[in-house]
Amino acid sequence: MATGAAGTAAPVGAEVSAARAAGTLSRPFTVRGLTARNRIAMAPMTRQFSPDGVPGQDVADYYTRRAAGDVGLIITEGTYVDHASAGTSDRVPRFHGEAALAGWKNVADSVHRAGGAIIPQLWHVGVTRTEGAGPVPDAEPVGPSGLSLSGEPKGRAMTQQDLDDVIAAFADAAAAAERLGFDGIELHGAHGYLIDQFLWSGSNRRTDAYGGDLVSRTRFAAEIVAACRAAVSDAFPLFFRMSQWKSDAYDAKLARTPQELDDLLTPLAEAGVDVFHASTRRYWLPEFEGSDLNLAGWVKKISGRPTLTVGSVGLDDDFFSAFQGNDSKVTGIEQLLDRLERDEFDMVAVGRALISDPEWAAKTLRGRTADITPFTAEMLTTLR
Repeated sequence: MATGAAGTAAPVGAEVSAARAAGTLSRPFTVRGLTARNRIAMAPMTRQFSPDGVPGQDVADYYTRRAAGDVGLIITEGTYVDHASAGTSDRVPRFHGEAALAGWKNVADSVHRAGGAIIPQLWHVGVTRTEGAGPVPDAEPVGPSGLSLSGEPKGRAMTQQDLDDVIAAFADAAAAAERLGFDGIELHGAHGYLIDQFLWSGSNRRTDAYGGDLVSRTRFAAEIVAACRAAVSDAFPLFFRMSQWKSDAYDAKLARTPQELDDLLTPLAEAGVDVFHASTRRYWLPEFEGSDLNLAGWVKKISGRPTLTVGSVGLDDDFFSAFQGNDSKVTGIEQLLDRLERDEFDMVAVGRALISDPEWAAKTLRGRTADITPFTAEMLTTLR
């Protein structure tokens, strides 16, 4: 039996019948005005191939190859909103400014011509920003309390003006996405970045309305969701990516019980989230004791909203082992299909398997999983 990087059992067997894969994965998925032709999404993955924050033709070709390979929904890499402290690399694309937005329009148009739907992921890194780097080198990192996730001093605490400016930046980006012809947006509320920093007690020690218990700590995220909802039409869906783990605490649990997860999700759903993207490192692991539901399954059960699952789909280890130079083996998706068939979640987001093989979706839908190109760490160094 294959195992994950931490020794946890991974799905085995690369072969899966074409009839079963097609029957389960080829069903369209519709939310508001977005219809994806199947249940396969491309997960957002930072690639840093956009000099000066502008996505070029190579970025358009990169996403279009996946759409042409039968991916139903493209979720772009994280894109910086228009705030001085939002980013930490000038090679990560931004979602503001004439040149960057023109580049993104080209990406969206190209993906649509290939038959795919596409949404940008909107991002602010918060206190994880590296000082002296990025699009605005002299911008100071900001966060809820000027603290890292572990509670160490980092950057400065955001003022009410900062909060208002960031909320407006997300709303402006949402409106721009609809104007450019995208099919929705995803808000990056996971992995220890700005929105998530407000949710996490170690980094949010505010004593105003944005701090306190878990429900209170959702206020900033909910206000961003509500502002984006107000900035776009009723046909335009809002996705929200959330996680339990953080970039420096992979075993963290933001919500330790289903009730705490309810406390987190309810304000966000009420503010206007249409779909939750539940980020895990291994999709097959149960989230809470006493149930085999994974995080996406619990989120759907509690919120009543559609969900995407993600985490080492089609591979035998998690993303972070790749940064240690480890390659991955192709594994089966029988368990994934089992879960989709019982409606545990609604879509599956595929990451590294789509970096290694742009035709992963087409091959999987046709039962050609033995032909899938395995992932190697060197693939992260090129945009192919």
